[in-house]
Amino acid sequence: MTQLEAARKGVITQQMHEVAADEGLSPDEVRGLVATGEMVIPHNIHHEFRAIGIGRCLRTKVNANIGASNFHQLVEEEVEKLYTAVRFGADSVMDLSTGTDLDRIRVEILSRCPVILGTVPIYQVASERSIMDLEAPFFLEVIERQARQGVDYMTLHCGVTRETVRKLRTHQRIEGIVSRGGALLAGWIERTGKENPLYENFDEMCAILREHDVTISLGDGLRPGATGDATDRGQLAELLVLGELTERARANGVQVMIEGPGHVPLDQIEANVKLEKRVCAGAPFYVLGPLTCDVATGYDHITGAIGGAIASAAGTDFLCYVTPAEHLRLPDLGDVREGVIATRIAAHSGDLVKGVRAAKVWNDQMSRYRKALNWDGMYAMAMDPDKARRYKEESEAAGSNVCSMCGSLCSINIDNAAIKFSKRRAVAAEVEVHAAAS
Repeated sequence: MTQLEAARKGVITQQMHEVAADEGLSPDEVRGLVATGEMVIPHNIHHEFRAIGIGRCLRTKVNANIGASNFHQLVEEEVEKLYTAVRFGADSVMDLSTGTDLDRIRVEILSRCPVILGTVPIYQVASERSIMDLEAPFFLEVIERQARQGVDYMTLHCGVTRETVRKLRTHQRIEGIVSRGGALLAGWIERTGKENPLYENFDEMCAILREHDVTISLGDGLRPGATGDATDRGQLAELLVLGELTERARANGVQVMIEGPGHVPLDQIEANVKLEKRVCAGAPFYVLGPLTCDVATGYDHITGAIGGAIASAAGTDFLCYVTPAEHLRLPDLGDVREGVIATRIAAHSGDLVKGVRAAKVWNDQMSRYRKALNWDGMYAMAMDPDKARRYKEESEAAGSNVCSMCGSLCSINIDNAAIKFSKRRAVAAEVEVHAAAS
C-alpha cells in the first residue's frame, strides 16, 4: 500500500507521523494533504531514512543533483558530493549518472543516502543501448530495476508525445529542446514516427512504481532553456498532458509531482506556478531554478536563487539547485556547497512569504542574537556556520564583540548602550518618586 492509498483509507503511516513532527502539523493534517495529492512523501519501501514531505503547508524543499558522467566517473567523488549536499541542508539528492556501471554507482549512493533519492531512468536506458533501439519492455525493466534498488522518485518524461513535439516544432525556439530526456525522446519520436513508450505504457509503468511506492516526478522534457522561450506553446502543450497524467497516476495509487522550467523571466514565474497548480490539481511543483536571465555563466547559482525565491513565494514546493558550474562542467564539491546554500536561501525567503511558522521562528532568532551581539548564537543560526565563524575570526575585530565593518561605530552597540542608559534612568526616576512619596 502506497502513502497515497494509505492516506485515502484514513491510515496514518509512520512516515506521515515523521513529516508531521518535523513540520509542526498534526498527523491527520499530513494524511489529508497526501490523500488529496497536494503533498507527497517520496519514500521507497526499500530505502530506510526519516521521511521528508513535499507540498502544501510545508517548508520549501531543496534538491541537489550529483552523478558521474561518461567523461568523469569516480564513485568516491559522487559519494563525497552526497555528503556535502546533505551537510549543507539538501532534502533530496538526484543521481544523474551516465556512462557505465550505473547500478553500482546508484547502490553506493543509496546505501549512504539519509534523504530522498531520485533518478532519471532514461539516462540508464540511453547508456546501456542505442536510443534508436528504445522499446517499452527495456524501459520498464530499467524502471523496475531502479525501484527495487530503493529509488524514492523518478523523473519520467511522459508528456513528450508526438503531438506535443509537433506543437513545439510549429514555432521557432531560440534553444530548442534542452532537457536530455526530452531531447532523446523527441529525437526518437521524430525519427521513428512512434509514440513515446512511457506515454503509451503509462499504466504498466504506474503498476511498477506502485509496488515499491516510488513517486513519479512528471518531467518537463520540453521546458524552456532560454528565457526568450519561456511559457511557449511547446511547454504549455506538455503541461496539459501532465495534468491528465496526474489524474491517471493518482487513480493508480501513485504519488505524483510535476517538474517545471527552467529559464523564466521574473514577470512570468508566478503565472507558471499558478498554471501548474490549476492544470495539475494542486500537485507539488518542482522547478530547476528557475534562472531569470541567460548571461550569468559561472554565477547561475545566483540567477537560480533569484528565480527560486519568487517561485517559492508563489507556491512552488521543491527547488532543484543550480550551481556555479551550470552550463559549463560537472560540479565539484565547492559548487555543490554553493548551489545548496544559494537554493536554501531562495527556499527560506519564499517560506517567509508563505507564512511557514518554523521559517519565521528561525529568522527572528537570528535577529535576536544579532541584537544581543551573541556571536555563537549567530553562528548556530547561520546556514553555513563554519563560513560565518571564519569570516569573523579572520577579521581585524577577531577578539572584539563587534565586527570590523562598523567597529566603534557599531549601531547595535550604540543602540544597546542607549537602551541600557534609558532603563537605568527610568529606574532611578521611579526610585525618586517613591522616595518623595514616603
